[in-house]
Amino acid sequence: MGIAWYTSRKSTADAYFLGNKASPWYVVAFGMIGDSLSGVTYISVPGKVGTAHFSYLQLVIGYFVGYFIISHVLLPIYYKLNLTSIYEYLKERFGRYTQKTGALFFILSRILGAAGRLYLAAGVIQLFVFDQFETVHIPFWVSVSVILALMLLYTYKGGIKTLVWTDSFQSFFLVLGVVLSIVAIVNTLDISFGEAISRVVSSEYTETFFWDWKKSNFFFKEFFGGVFIAVAMTGLDQNMMQKNLSCKSLKEAQKNIFWFSIIMVIVTVIFLSLGALLYIYYNSTGTALPINTETGKVLSDKVFPNLALNHLGIFAGLVFIIGLTAATFSSADSVLTTLTTSFYIDILEYDKNNKLSEKQKTKHRTIIHILFAVTLWAVILLFDALNQKAIIDTVLMVAGYTYGPLLGLFALGLFSKVKLNDVFVPFVCILAPILTYLLSNTYKSMLGDYQIGNELILINAFVTIALLLLVQKRRLA
Repeated sequence: MGIAWYTSRKSTADAYFLGNKASPWYVVAFGMIGDSLSGVTYISVPGKVGTAHFSYLQLVIGYFVGYFIISHVLLPIYYKLNLTSIYEYLKERFGRYTQKTGALFFILSRILGAAGRLYLAAGVIQLFVFDQFETVHIPFWVSVSVILALMLLYTYKGGIKTLVWTDSFQSFFLVLGVVLSIVAIVNTLDISFGEAISRVVSSEYTETFFWDWKKSNFFFKEFFGGVFIAVAMTGLDQNMMQKNLSCKSLKEAQKNIFWFSIIMVIVTVIFLSLGALLYIYYNSTGTALPINTETGKVLSDKVFPNLALNHLGIFAGLVFIIGLTAATFSSADSVLTTLTTSFYIDILEYDKNNKLSEKQKTKHRTIIHILFAVTLWAVILLFDALNQKAIIDTVLMVAGYTYGPLLGLFALGLFSKVKLNDVFVPFVCILAPILTYLLSNTYKSMLGDYQIGNELILINAFVTIALLLLVQKRRLA
């Protein structure tokens, strides 16, 4: 709140949308760590080391290459066109319907994705924090309301100018939470850091590369999936790009992406090492792993919180909650600002409305910001009312499908001279994910035990491109 007060003084539209193009690249780079790692990731990446080992690193290596493409292909275009919303590019290239289609796909995917992740993270905070109060019962809807109200209070005025700094602040505590959790485990096991590193390196958990092409963790599936997931879910995502566009120049934005990609690899290795240490602790002390009583399988998402909050003492529990809170807020707070930006510019086109005064534009922007906060709140409570966590997996899957059309649209725009019948683009982009889903299920049944992994986004993009070519404008002879 202090950062928000300081950064939002005399706030303008330029400050809200692009931080007055004055954001220090190193602050943006570090802050993007929190944007990339949600509260769910904070729990699930270490927890899955027990079965997936270090295979997640294959995906992150792909991310590294994807960030290089973003830096040298997408950012130069965004800066050359002086964009505020990246979907303005689609208008320049294909037309207004395509711009609005891209924006609506982003808005849908971010509302579903942010609400789903926030619901799961808030559920953990509810279980391990608010439900522990013995004298008073705090309902889930109250805790969610408090979380969203706080996000709203420190983002609605300053926008990106504020978020650049709050995200960096939160990223620091997120990383600190992981590092101090490692310290707590090492101290409890009463071993040196050298011995801890030796145990992690020599354990089975550090197996990183997998070569069975039928499995979803096959190296090339993970690697190329990582490349295109990074391009689509970072480079073609307003939420991830808006802070990059707030840097002083293209050169600084590229420097930001380069160092962010390196920090991301380092932080991932720290997360995975924590995961290995968690299982080493469980195995060496005989502590019981959290098990699903019906299936007998380990509940990977409870491995980290169970140990931190029930076995390592008050310090470790506090550190875990601080890290989880930082991850939860950092991955969701910028969504409110970027959803507002896209809706304001791409859908309503208020930035081009000369009939509105700056005061009226600010009022409209604030109302949209608040309405998106209320929308997220309503979707989260809907998930809670349905009381089925399985539905969240479906919601996140649907959100993932929406990036295929974005990848297809931008790829066709960047690497071809094709012109489209703009009015048909929305129908194509709705049809493509549906066909991809049907094709992927047929594909699985045809190839038996072949498992489709992160290559799904590529299939989705190719289906989109194929359909878009059917609605291209024909040249007159």
